[in-house]
Amino acid sequence: MNTSQNIRDKYNETQTRIVQYLKGGLEKGKHYFKSKYIAKELGLSPKEVGTNMAILSEICHDLAIIKWSYSNSTTWMVTSRPA
Repeated sequence: MNTSQNIRDKYNETQTRIVQYLKGGLEKGKHYFKSKYIAKELGLSPKEVGTNMAILSEICHDLAIIKWSYSNSTTWMVTSRPA
């Protein structure tokens, strides 16, 4: 089973889009993501992103997602978890 199919089986559509966005950011060397910028890129509300990021921080085994800080938008620290 390929990775994209595996992601779609674990998460709802919004969570899948967020996980793919975060993985793309990690590939570019980013580790900190603001909810408002994720929302803007994906066409979601910042609240929707924040709610799903909190869920993903508990259920996502591929990424370590930590609520990092809040200043004008929640910032999340994201790193890859070892396989």
